[in-house]
Amino acid sequence: MCQLFINADSRLWTCRTKSLRIDGVVTSIRLEEFFWDILEEVAFRDQMTVNQMITKLYLESLDADHDIGNFTSFLRVCCSRYLSLVADGNLSREDTIPLNDIDASHVLEQEKLRTRVRKSQYTDVSIRPSLN
Repeated sequence: MCQLFINADSRLWTCRTKSLRIDGVVTSIRLEEFFWDILEEVAFRDQMTVNQMITKLYLESLDADHDIGNFTSFLRVCCSRYLSLVADGNLSREDTIPLNDIDASHVLEQEKLRTRVRKSQYTDVSIRPSLN
């Protein structure tokens, strides 16, 4: 298992800081290259620059009254959730449909159901593999 991670391209976990202007304020965001790559993919899919997409996420988060004190963590979770939705079949990485055009309520409901099923499997001792 560890070889999948240890032998991966080490560029993926190197950090890069990017300066950008959000709502007129200059700020910087430091993320691992892996996350910058995913943000670029999502931004391309929605026909935006990464800066435009980050600004949109920030402003929409404010509008939704989210605590965005750790916005960098929020961006990492956005990337991880995107990949999770792809892995679960709710999204396709090859699809060119912008995320803005996807029925988010339907996808979120499917995600909730899948999460409940997974959590029940993780806590069911009768299906746990033996560690011996």
